[in-house]
Amino acid sequence: MTSNDEFGIIAQHTNTMVERIKTHAHELSRTRDVTILSLATLAEIRDNETGEHILRTQRYVRILADHLQSHPNFSEFLTDEIITLMFKSAPLHDIGKVGIPDAILLKPGKLTDDEFVIMKTHASLGAEALNVAKRELGEKSFLRFAHEIALTHHEKFDGTGYPAGLSGHDIPLSGRLMAVADVYDALISKRVYKPAFSHDKAVGIIREGRGTHFDPDVVDAMDATEAEFQAIAVQYQSLHTDAA
Repeated sequence: MTSNDEFGIIAQHTNTMVERIKTHAHELSRTRDVTILSLATLAEIRDNETGEHILRTQRYVRILADHLQSHPNFSEFLTDEIITLMFKSAPLHDIGKVGIPDAILLKPGKLTDDEFVIMKTHASLGAEALNVAKRELGEKSFLRFAHEIALTHHEKFDGTGYPAGLSGHDIPLSGRLMAVADVYDALISKRVYKPAFSHDKAVGIIREGRGTHFDPDVVDAMDATEAEFQAIAVQYQSLHTDAA
């Protein structure tokens, strides 16, 4: 017959084990997040970008996903867990730029047609690199979304994007969200070939691309969260960004 003292000891050991599991899970999650940001920062540094671009775009993605969570076409898919994984994965969208030659990546001016062909390979290069890790961790790992975002954030809703010319809902939602986030941030950021556009001008350009470049539902979500976009642009602005 088991005594109350023995039950107490069992309960104590169980609680200790649960706490250790929680601590270990937290450490793994933290390691994952730091690794993602380190890899993403490496790509941004090579591109003369700043860490703020990473912080801004991943927050735009989360804002859009949070808003679409109540949309009947997306509510079943966009669980809290999925949104978190997209948010964590978003910084890796341009990881493939580490494979682009400096002469093209750092060119202080507009690229030639041939140079742009090479630049466009960064989407496939990033996806290939992430796919190696994804095969090790499995399809259900967070790298599923990192792979999707890296590969498809330059696809366009009308099928004229790259690298695969996907159209409509054949483009994963993660890529459609990042397309709006990435273009908005590029527009409000100063580049060697253009000044920083105002928030209003950037939003206007994205609205013009509704249904051609961008998923109409995602553009509508941006319209509904416009003030939050602008607040993030201001909060995470840098020396290279003149966000309105």
